Amino acid sequence: MKSKTLQITLIYIIISLFVAFICHKVLVNVISSKENFYFFIIKDSLFILITGLFFRHILSKNESKNIAFFQNNKKTNEDIKESNEKYDIVAKATSDTIWDWKIQEDSISWNKGIESVFGYRQEQVGKTSKWWFDKIHPEDSIRMSIKLYSFIEQKTEKWQDQYRFRCADGTYKYVLDRGFLLKDENGRAIRMIGAIQDITKQKEEEQRLKLLETVITQSKDSILITEANSASGKIPKIVYVNPAFSQMSGYESGEIIGRSTSIFNKGPNSDSDELKKLLRAIKNEEECLIETISYTKKKEEYWVRFSMIPIFTNEGVISHWISIQRDITDEKKLETEKEHLIRELTQNNKDLKQFSYITSHNLRAPLSNLIGLLNLIEDIPIKNPELEEILAGFNKSTHLLNETINDLVKVIIIKDNPSMQKEEVSLKEVFENVFSQLAFQIELHKPIIKLKFDRVPLLNTNKAYLESILLNLLTNSIKYKSENRKLKISITAEQIDHKAILTFKDNGIGIDLERNRDKVFGLYQRFHNYPDSKGLGLYLVKSQVETMGGTISIDSEVNKGTTFTITFKN
Repeated sequence: MKSKTLQITLIYIIISLFVAFICHKVLVNVISSKENFYFFIIKDSLFILITGLFFRHILSKNESKNIAFFQNNKKTNEDIKESNEKYDIVAKATSDTIWDWKIQEDSISWNKGIESVFGYRQEQVGKTSKWWFDKIHPEDSIRMSIKLYSFIEQKTEKWQDQYRFRCADGTYKYVLDRGFLLKDENGRAIRMIGAIQDITKQKEEEQRLKLLETVITQSKDSILITEANSASGKIPKIVYVNPAFSQMSGYESGEIIGRSTSIFNKGPNSDSDELKKLLRAIKNEEECLIETISYTKKKEEYWVRFSMIPIFTNEGVISHWISIQRDITDEKKLETEKEHLIRELTQNNKDLKQFSYITSHNLRAPLSNLIGLLNLIEDIPIKNPELEEILAGFNKSTHLLNETINDLVKVIIIKDNPSMQKEEVSLKEVFENVFSQLAFQIELHKPIIKLKFDRVPLLNTNKAYLESILLNLLTNSIKYKSENRKLKISITAEQIDHKAILTFKDNGIGIDLERNRDKVFGLYQRFHNYPDSKGLGLYLVKSQVETMGGTISIDSEVNKGTTFTITFKN
């Protein structure tokens, strides 16, 4: 810069001398006088040199000022550049969205975080605070606005708040917004700079932890958290207990935290083997579940189901144990009562079976004699009509009793022998046998019977049981037919996957399932006032179906008919 000042000065002097010389030369030629020419030349040259030196001095001073200003400006620019670089680095490192709000002008600007965090392009971003406030969730907007403007009025320097901010896709993110207020010399708020941080994940985790805390505190089971390590042969020290533990054991949290002995209150009736099992699991850092008798603070006994679960860090190091305890005293009492009831029922069942065997055996002989005598009486002519009617009724009742005993014997055999032999059975052959047994009833009532079992010609089942099932269902259809229409019976069989489905449908008088659905397959259940109804048929059918590993269901409507659906594995 100094050489430049010297150059300017020299150029000024040379040009000035040259101009002065030319001017004097011209004047001399004009006025034709050379007197004092050299004097004026020398005088002007000295003046030019002096003014040149003065001009150089002024340029030097200005140059010094310019250099100082330039250096200061350069330093300022470097500081600004460094500050901007740091600002950008911090913004990238924290993923914050920076905003700058000029309050008096209501002008607000945003950094690139508004796009990277919330998805807004620059042309979508408004230039005023209204755009900002419009993006705040309606439930948070009023509260946040009141707090912000209250903060500005109070002229406090630092402000922060949490609210939900709408993204470009319409979803909301939880944010932590922090701002710094700038004031002029009169203390008036003129500018505010802030940073918005996305805390959605933290907020969700916080809500999840609150929910877990609520679950733990409201749980009816006792929940304890212990330290990771313990002294040899002891349970680790407790660091937390929920209210349910205090209610169950009688110990308040202050009495139990920091201790290990009361976590498992051993008494005379406690199972020491279970405790040893628990201590081994703790030593081996394994999950454990035990059941034993524990004792409350007042030394009252109660049954407890006790688990210890290890909690590991990401590095695989155990950090805590979580214990869940449940009072199962009532459950144990019910178990004992259940076992006692099962024993009683088993014995009663045996007694009933024995009674059934004895009854059926003792009744068979007299019944056989009665039937034999009735057969002999049939060959004797009876002239008295009243006596003939009495004998006919007696004969009918005797045969009905015989059928009932035979059905009871069948039920006893099924219940006493749940397993039976299966074989390949031809459905056509089964139906032929059933129809031959009911030939008289079929000939008498002439029902329309449709059979369709070509898709399942063979069935792997017990032939005798299957005949008995179809015989009972067909007998019921004829017995409970409607007097107002022709009896129609449809029997179909189809194969679906590995299941054979038999559907038995009629248009008889039906059953009121709204009242009797739970009783349909019960023992001695009658749904119609028929004199020869025993209430054993459907019970026997269901017993035989289930013994063969199948299921049976019913669909019926009064005065419309009944459909039975029987499913077997085939």
